[in-house]
Amino acid sequence: MVSEQVMEKYMRSLLAGDRAGCRKAIEEVMQTGTPATSVYMDVIWPMMVEIEKLFKSNRISAAQEHMATRINRTIVDQLQNKLPHKPVNNKKIVICCSQEESHELGAQMLADTFESDGWEVKFVGAGLTNDDMLKFINDCAPDMLLIYGTEPRQVPSIRELIDRIREVNAWDEMKIMVSGGLFNRAEGLWCEIGADMFAENAVQAVAAASNESCVNTESLRTINRRKVVQKRNKG
Repeated sequence: MVSEQVMEKYMRSLLAGDRAGCRKAIEEVMQTGTPATSVYMDVIWPMMVEIEKLFKSNRISAAQEHMATRINRTIVDQLQNKLPHKPVNNKKIVICCSQEESHELGAQMLADTFESDGWEVKFVGAGLTNDDMLKFINDCAPDMLLIYGTEPRQVPSIRELIDRIREVNAWDEMKIMVSGGLFNRAEGLWCEIGADMFAENAVQAVAAASNESCVNTESLRTINRRKVVQKRNKG
């Protein structure tokens, strides 16, 4: 368990853009024997979420948000090779963001965590069109597609990608998961747009993906998509 004092020190260093201070705080955590996975989930992920909240509520500047995000990404890059590596499980996942996404850190952490769990990970990030994604999925044939999103303006693009995947119906065995602040804040949105499952963070994502039979989402997804189609037809 990471102490509140260390978390406060790390946050102060993040907001000040103090790269050395952040590294020192993380080193203190690691010296207590805390595994890299716990640093990911108990320090970096919650700090990422908190920075996002502070920025959206205008409590920190854009410069502070940018500095903090880049420092967190640097720490994640340094920790990635310290994560444990489970045996290969012969499962493949594609992790992407919507074309408009400007914050890829959470998606990067998801990619690292899945790779640590033994998955073959294809992390394409943001910037690809839905046509590009459909072609890549067709070529890659993954077991799962994970879409990461943070902003409400990304919903139409994500919904369109999922709809087109369903319409093509060429990957009927592929599950679609969504994650990110966008889906954390809007309860039930994941189901409304047609995803098979949702995870609040990387650990939950791996757990759900590895034990998908325990996630009974098909009926909910079908019901909600029927409601969405009816609503569109009325419009």
